[in-house]
Amino acid sequence: MSKSLVEISSKDQFDETLKSSKIVVADFYPEEFPPYEQIAPLYQTLAESLSGPNVVTFTKVNSDNNTALTREYGVTALPTFLLFRDAKVTWKTQGADPAELKKLVQALAAEVDSLGESSGGGGSAGGVWKGAEIPRGYADISDQVEIRNCELLNADEDAGPVKVLFNEFMPSALDKSKAGAKDKDWVQSGTDDQLLLFVPFQGSVKLHTLQITSLPTDGQDAIMRPEVIRLYINRTQNMDFAEADETRPTQEITFEPEDWNKNGTANVSLRYVKFQRTTTLVIYVQRSTEGAEAVRVDRLRFIGEAGTKREMGKLQKVGEDE
Repeated sequence: MSKSLVEISSKDQFDETLKSSKIVVADFYPEEFPPYEQIAPLYQTLAESLSGPNVVTFTKVNSDNNTALTREYGVTALPTFLLFRDAKVTWKTQGADPAELKKLVQALAAEVDSLGESSGGGGSAGGVWKGAEIPRGYADISDQVEIRNCELLNADEDAGPVKVLFNEFMPSALDKSKAGAKDKDWVQSGTDDQLLLFVPFQGSVKLHTLQITSLPTDGQDAIMRPEVIRLYINRTQNMDFAEADETRPTQEITFEPEDWNKNGTANVSLRYVKFQRTTTLVIYVQRSTEGAEAVRVDRLRFIGEAGTKREMGKLQKVGEDE
């Protein structure tokens, strides 16, 4: 088992873990349950990425071997994931569903941020990262993106795939521990300094803010930040560059140097009334700063409200009848 995962063998051990770590994530798991076996590697990856000594500890609790803990925390379905803050449960979710684990990560990020580990301009703790503060009253709804159906035009194939834009972890350009990593976790343009990104959502959402992170490079082959972007909503498919140039956008944004914070992130306030029922979004990077030959984007976050509230299912083992 990964060193980042603590296998719990007794109630005393678990109680001690709750005392020694500010935040604890517990995975109450079943034995020999195929759906869980498919999601277990994802949980391990999260533990390796997000654990921090005495701050965030990931644990695994075999429900068959720890019946006292299972009863104490009201676990009646497997798997169940619990998030503890100061030994108290602050989040509970169940099911071998990657989307539910993603919600857990978001809840974990909120807990870590509230510890004061990150600065007002965004930061990281235990690997959890955000580029900028989320406007009060709204939430990060990036999990509403249908990543598999996103399309990026004029992308440099030597950079990362489109899915890296929605990576929840700190960009490698800011993470010293990942210096020299072979996998590139950003996208950049190919033949010129333009990009066209088609983003479909799982349903209708209300968009309030777009957070875009761009970490330029210096030197002879400098890759720069966007200077002008255009947004188009509710297109049935991606546009081409000529169409994007000729079509009036829902909103156009021109960035100034002071718009980017120390994390390389800009908060773009959207004309909220125009983005109340957004099902798709086209982001057109029309040009980069300083006339560079290429433009780079490291992360995207969508802040607003999801149109449909997803209710928690009944607590039962996924794949089994009640």
